[in-house]
Amino acid sequence: MKVISVVGYKESGNESVVSALVRNLSGFGTVGTIKYMEGQLLNPAEIDAGRHFDAGADTVIEITGTEAAGTEVVSFSRDLNLEDALDMLCDQGLDFAVVEGFKESNLPKIVTGDLKGVSNVVFRLPADIDMHEELTATLVGIAIAQPDRYTLEALIKKVRKNPAIRKAGAIGTFSGIVRELAGNERTSKLEFEKYEPEASKALDRIREELKQKEGILEVLIHHKTGVIKAGEDIVYIVVASAHRTELFPALSEAIERIKAEAPIWKKEFTEKEEFWVHDREHPEN
Repeated sequence: MKVISVVGYKESGNESVVSALVRNLSGFGTVGTIKYMEGQLLNPAEIDAGRHFDAGADTVIEITGTEAAGTEVVSFSRDLNLEDALDMLCDQGLDFAVVEGFKESNLPKIVTGDLKGVSNVVFRLPADIDMHEELTATLVGIAIAQPDRYTLEALIKKVRKNPAIRKAGAIGTFSGIVRELAGNERTSKLEFEKYEPEASKALDRIREELKQKEGILEVLIHHKTGVIKAGEDIVYIVVASAHRTELFPALSEAIERIKAEAPIWKKEFTEKEEFWVHDREHPEN
């Protein structure tokens, strides 16, 4: 799922930019939206969702529509943060997420007006600009060019869409997470850097070579970069195979080859120090 954020001062034209993006991105795939509603109640007492929250529910899912007209699912959750909301959209298998607001996030941002002090700006627009066809096409191209975001659930859904799944008898997954405790040492976070495009080429090569093995029908790999906190996910591997006996060796080989062959470097942050793990493992380099 590709993610783009639109930020700016109130009444600077964010809504028209978001609407134009959603309308045009829908021609390339499925689109979800997230909006930051500062100072507004998501669950006012007069609607059913609000009454359910007042009764003690943590999550409320509203399903509307009919079998003939289609179904719409609206989910509300207490204390839902941006990352959780993005993962929810990704889990649904959506192709795009357009986020309105969240100026302090690390998301790639289209900025409207003269808003300052934001990071990862990919395009700036004057306030209340006319969203003509050429400009909209430019912004759509920027959104499509963003890197993909994956969750494990999204990868599993992608595997299930492969026509070869009809021959599968098993789907197996591997999730690597940041280990917090190792002996008496506590790790707070890890930071990963990829040497591109070589890292992506290495992951693609591993995938394709594993798929040549007997009974292996599909292999998907996603390795995150940036800062990842203790307990959070680092890497996902999903393998579909004809039989379970072929599945587990492929998963094991995949993670070992990623560690050995992909130019992805890891920096560890402990209570006492921070260091690049590769330098500790290969001091001669």
